[in-house]
Amino acid sequence: MTITLLFLAVLMFSLLWWLFRQSVGVQPWVAQPAAQDVHGAILERPAAKTALVVFLAVVTSLFALFISAYFMRMHFGDWQALKEPRLLTWNTGLLLLTSGAMQWTAVAARRTDAAAVKQGLLAAGILTVAFIAGQFVVWRQLSDAGVFLASNPAHAFFFLLTAVHAVHLLGGLVASTRITFKAWRGTEPAKLRLGIELCAIYWHFLLIVWLVLFALLLST
Repeated sequence: MTITLLFLAVLMFSLLWWLFRQSVGVQPWVAQPAAQDVHGAILERPAAKTALVVFLAVVTSLFALFISAYFMRMHFGDWQALKEPRLLTWNTGLLLLTSGAMQWTAVAARRTDAAAVKQGLLAAGILTVAFIAGQFVVWRQLSDAGVFLASNPAHAFFFLLTAVHAVHLLGGLVASTRITFKAWRGTEPAKLRLGIELCAIYWHFLLIVWLVLFALLLST
């Protein structure tokens, strides 16, 4: 348990450090309200990126509160640890691939490779849908086994944590789908670059959050 707690603390610290770097990495004397890349596309990086960082900081605080409540509640006598479905491991692999696909797409956007951008966005979208579908399968398997939200506090926390994470993924999927439609309609990668980079940051963030949650759920 001590090793698990240490691992969770390191992951959470890494996440907070990454958010801090994202917020201070843009120097005020360099980051102007709008900048043009070599293709003449307007990149409103400071405002959009700052807004995302603020949002991610709020989400980090939300999950930190959930995790704190989880640790406090698990010490009560009525806590019955839930045996984690094996499918969660496969779902974790899907999310790792999704994050990788988003990063690959961001690199393709910087290279203005339109074909690679289309393929990357499509792959990331499919993998995200597969992950969420996999989570639904897990919930269905637990329900069929008689594990429900009100069965036990441990079960309630499992459904709560996984559902909140899935909802955030769905929100990101809506944004990435809009970008995907624009890419397939012929919009130049330079004009989509900012949105793709923000999506990549968001997916990396949700991957780290999921790894923290996955380690937490496996520890009890």
